[in-house]
Amino acid sequence: MGRPKQFEPDVAVDQAMRVFWRQGYAATTPQELAQELGIGKGSLYNAFTSKHRLFEMALRRYGEMRVAALEEILERPGPVKPLLRAALERVAAVPDDVLRHGCLAVNTAAELAGKDEIATEVVSAVFSRMERALRSAVERARGKGEIDASCDPGGVAGMLLSVVVGMNVLAKTGGDPRQRLRTVDAVLAAL
Repeated sequence: MGRPKQFEPDVAVDQAMRVFWRQGYAATTPQELAQELGIGKGSLYNAFTSKHRLFEMALRRYGEMRVAALEEILERPGPVKPLLRAALERVAAVPDDVLRHGCLAVNTAAELAGKDEIATEVVSAVFSRMERALRSAVERARGKGEIDASCDPGGVAGMLLSVVVGMNVLAKTGGDPRQRLRTVDAVLAAL
């Protein structure tokens, strides 16, 4: 009898994240996960206890990556408005390979929000962190005189988050990325 295949749990979470991102939670079977990870179903359950626990870990990993990428752009030195543009354009100019999958957090909100307490909590935390990063950038831009001093940073951050979520939904349905870039132009002009 051969030795069981060894696997790295962190790598397995990344692989599972891609499967859930591509297919969604409900459409992903434990057998597909085990096959994608190159392990048996028993090893999958021994390592992660359940499909749901692995999904939670993958969703948290995705959220960390997504927020870190946004923060990395928004915390760069220099004028803030171009950084807001860069962050929004990154969403608007989604590459074709990602277009088909959309955003895992947005997809999860559409599939599970209100039905799955843990998934709802994780997605809400991701969106809250994104909104805080956007609010911080708006506050800096307002302090530097780049945007109207009378604007409500929380309201503007909420609007920007809504634009990000909406563009992710629109990107998933296809369409012309130039339209999403025009949306970025309009949003920034409104500031």
